[in-house]
Amino acid sequence: MGDTGRMSVPVPAAPAVAAPWHCPNCEIEVATPFCARCGERPIKTEDLTFGGALARIAHAATSVDGRVLRTFSRLLRHPGTLTLAYVEGQRKPFATPFAIFLIANVLFFTVQSLTHISVLGATLDSHLHVQDWKELAQLLLDRHLRATQTPLALYTPIFDRAVVVHAKSLVVLMVLPFAGLLALLFLRQRQRFMAHLAFSLHFYAFLMLVYSLAVVFAKVVSTLGGPGLESAGMDLGLTLFNLAVSGFYLHAALGPAYAASGAPRIVKTLMLTIAALAIVIGYRFAIFLITLYTN
Repeated sequence: MGDTGRMSVPVPAAPAVAAPWHCPNCEIEVATPFCARCGERPIKTEDLTFGGALARIAHAATSVDGRVLRTFSRLLRHPGTLTLAYVEGQRKPFATPFAIFLIANVLFFTVQSLTHISVLGATLDSHLHVQDWKELAQLLLDRHLRATQTPLALYTPIFDRAVVVHAKSLVVLMVLPFAGLLALLFLRQRQRFMAHLAFSLHFYAFLMLVYSLAVVFAKVVSTLGGPGLESAGMDLGLTLFNLAVSGFYLHAALGPAYAASGAPRIVKTLMLTIAALAIVIGYRFAIFLITLYTN
């Protein structure tokens, strides 16, 4: 028979051929654009010029920053879809959940440093006179100072420096209980814990951005002569604002990430919103205890 009944099979494209060059890492001759062992490419004359260096820097900056900006854009404009993309294996277009969480926290603590307003790492004076556990904080502090025979005036700056460090380094502790609650609320979906952890990281990255905005607002109002964050009215107003924004965001995110809908979606949104606030308050108290008993 002739070839008329045969199906044509596509032939894979041949790898690109380059002029032979010597890989400085592997010490071998290479005839492809990149070394198959280490990924190195042959150096070009223009790479050693000032213009070539600028081009490489621009390419590196846009490739990294573009990915981060794309991730933050998706985080803010399409709640829940980042988690869905991560679970479905779309990893290349976006920064990882943990990376975007860290970047958001760096931004948040930078804003705190510039405005001299602390939200998570409250000063010792705040714990003793502002926080809801001020009576307990005073009792525990008195016991600690007696046990260590340290004057309050000497201990206060030590505590205030250490609490900032602890608040920054242990912030991931808020993510874990929230992820655990997600796992309980969506137990029937049988998702792996990493999916809940990714959602929690994305949500707290968003929350850090909201807190940054709240801190800047409080600083601007204080600079213009209005009440600062130490004011009960300002603190209550920003707390309600954060609750409302968190609630709307969680409701929008639960749809794409968990296919939640109807009344169950609303109930779970309320539970998660209240839990997020409780976790932040609990984190402040936990940081107080950690700082108190490690300094």
